[in-house]
Parts: sequence; C-alpha cells; structure tokens
Amino acid sequence: MSDNGPGSLLAQPLQRPSAGRAAAYAGLFLLGAVIGLAGTLVQAAWFPGGLLLALAGAAGVFLGGAYATGGRGGAVAPVAGWIVTVILLTTSRPEGDFLFGAGGGSYLFLFGGMALAVICATLGAGRQPGGGPARLGK
Repeated sequence: MSDNGPGSLLAQPLQRPSAGRAAAYAGLFLLGAVIGLAGTLVQAAWFPGGLLLALAGAAGVFLGGAYATGGRGGAVAPVAGWIVTVILLTTSRPEGDFLFGAGGGSYLFLFGGMALAVICATLGAGRQPGGGPARLGK
C-alpha cells in the first residue's frame, strides 16, 4: 500500500532548479568534459595504469557530483560532459588525426566509462525525505 497523498514526494510538482544548482550542474558538465579529455590522453599513454587512472578519475567525478549536489542529477551532469567529449574525440578528422586507436584499451575506456556512469548514477544519493536514518513507517 503506497501513500501518494498531498504530503508525498511523488505528489510534489517539479520545480525549476535555483541559479546556484544550475551553475553547479554546468560546472560539473565542464568538469566531466575535462575528465573525458584527460582520460582519453592518459589511458593510451600508460596502458594498464593509465586506463585504471582514467576510469578512477571518471568514477570519482561522477559519484562526487552526485554526493555534492545531493541527487542523481549531480552524477548525470558530468556523465553528459564525459560522453559528449569522448564521442567527439572518437571521430577521425579529414587530416587523418584521431585520439583513439583500434586497441582493446580504447574500447575498455569507452565501455568501462559508460558502465561506471550507469553505476554511479544508480548509486548516487537520490531524493530522500528529511529526518532520521530510521525506516519510515506508520
């Protein structure tokens, strides 16, 4: 039996984020883009350690954004910046330059980063009602 009455979180309408929260999301988007660019360069340079370092940095930004903003949107913002940057860097240019080789490390970085994005967005702190850590009941 669920209670979706007027006091429930599900019954509350969505509100526009405040200016500070919007600025935090924009900053996290840019930070995700920087981590994506740095991870692209590091993962190929020092193969086993660089790949782990790049994925650990991405996971730290994704999960840290969720905890910093207190919601899953804080994880989604850097994930979006990371994905946009990595996808733009996978395309080859007319000059023939590209940053991703056809090796296994590049695919591990791409798919590992996407898996970490899903994991961190799922583990991120969701909206919880205020109060103590005890289980809510009637």
